[in-house]
Amino acid sequence: MEALILNHAIYSKPSFRADFFFGPPLLHCSFKPTFYPGNSGFQGSYLKRSLSFTVTCRVKTPQGNKKNDGNIAKKIILSEEVPPPLVEEGGGENESQEVAGKTGKMNGVMGLVKRFPRKVLAVLSNLPLAIGEMFAVAALMALGTAIDQGEAPEFYFQKYPEDNPVLGFFTWRWVLTLGFDHMFSSPIFLGTLVLLGASLIACTYTTQIPIVKVAKRWKFLQSSEAILKQEFSDTLPRASIQDLGVVLMGAGYEVFLKGPSLYAFKGLAGRFAPIGVHLAMLLIMAGGTLSAAGSFRGSVTVPQGLNFVVGDVLGPTGFLSNPTEAFNTEVHVNRFYMDYYDSGEVSQFHTDLSLYDLDGKEVLRKTISVNDPLRYGGITIYQTDWSFSALQILKDNEGPFNLAVAPLKINGDKKLFGTFLPVGDVNSPNVKGISMLARDLQSIVLYDQEGKFAGVRRPNSKLPIDIDGTKIVIVDAIGSSGLELKTDPGVPIVYAGFGALMLTTCISYLSHSQIWALQDGTAVVIGGKTNRAKAEFPDEMDRLLNQIPEIVESSTSK
Repeated sequence: MEALILNHAIYSKPSFRADFFFGPPLLHCSFKPTFYPGNSGFQGSYLKRSLSFTVTCRVKTPQGNKKNDGNIAKKIILSEEVPPPLVEEGGGENESQEVAGKTGKMNGVMGLVKRFPRKVLAVLSNLPLAIGEMFAVAALMALGTAIDQGEAPEFYFQKYPEDNPVLGFFTWRWVLTLGFDHMFSSPIFLGTLVLLGASLIACTYTTQIPIVKVAKRWKFLQSSEAILKQEFSDTLPRASIQDLGVVLMGAGYEVFLKGPSLYAFKGLAGRFAPIGVHLAMLLIMAGGTLSAAGSFRGSVTVPQGLNFVVGDVLGPTGFLSNPTEAFNTEVHVNRFYMDYYDSGEVSQFHTDLSLYDLDGKEVLRKTISVNDPLRYGGITIYQTDWSFSALQILKDNEGPFNLAVAPLKINGDKKLFGTFLPVGDVNSPNVKGISMLARDLQSIVLYDQEGKFAGVRRPNSKLPIDIDGTKIVIVDAIGSSGLELKTDPGVPIVYAGFGALMLTTCISYLSHSQIWALQDGTAVVIGGKTNRAKAEFPDEMDRLLNQIPEIVESSTSK
């Protein structure tokens, strides 16, 4: 087309006219109008605000200037907007210099801003730095395991004194100043986690995502030399590239044909797996951080028959801790009891719990034991310990009376509890009485006023014992349940992260294999490579190539 003249009213408001003339033989042009959705035609069609034309021109040049041959693309947009004012010809030199200076400064500032994130990403994605961050996190976790967490300051004053520092320098000042007494919510630990997370994100953005983008592209090789340079290469003298494509499709490859060229790949999921591994690690760190800085913990020992409010026991562990409505729940200990081995040792202890809402309605009841907790409203109640609360007795057929039982310190880990029943004048400075000792809730050992052994009775046996003229019946042994309460909102995130980590780690072992082929006359040149299982890849290729039929010339054609 030697000339293009457009003279048509395309707006409902003022019409526009655009005249273009390119005389032969310098220019050949073609144009393509771009319509907005909803317009069915060109003549008489009304556009909303603008109409876009793409004009492609090929300039004919003398033979001596062939190096300047090329295509010139122009895009013409008609619009009602007023164009920006131009600098006046007369007396505008200073203004143009000022505008140019401002433009240069803006480009310099924007270039610096664009380069700054790239430099930061390059530093964060450094592999030695990421490995160092992981070792730092592991070291802090090991230190948090070695140092007792959540104790009172007096505990650290005694364990890490300044007059006898550990390793010659480590004292309680290190523990309390750096927050090692609550390591997993301390600023130094959380800061290291954030830095490691930033490194993982930077590595994913700068390395893993570009690798996936490259792997998804169709890359055809147009020369036999390039194909033969691959890790595996072979030539089939009488074969068809279409037959090769069918065989590769049957082996699970994605096959693409373009003229005499073929490109096939499989195992692209293996390229996505490193990104999934990084995301899984980020999930684990995010869940661990939420657990450390957003949880509530507390413990309580409750005698049988009493109750407590959840919110009075739980205390925050970090700045992300946020109480819920379940904190208003009241817990009642209905019963506490223990199971015993034949030797008399305690094998298990149980607590029957009832949960009540603010209206006094029972919302849940369960008997918990060790490794079988109660969960309600994000709160978990564990059975962790037990104690002896009171001993209920009858004295000379009067009562029952509840005698408070206190723990006694003895050597070893075994527990011992004791109580005392005064006999005679209780106001006397030398009051005497009957002593009662117990190691558990199943038997009580009694001693007379002189401290001599008087006998053993089991609670609820209803068997009386006479000591110094006093008749005593052991009615019941009332135990106390040791409970630990906690909320941990990060647990589901951590579990999801570990599940994704295991899955993506397995997927990462999938090989990403690529195959190129070129039909060169009657021969097919084949080459390929893989990122894993490099020893098995040639065997797989030989097996596939053996399935390709050989083309044999017929006698008629001869």
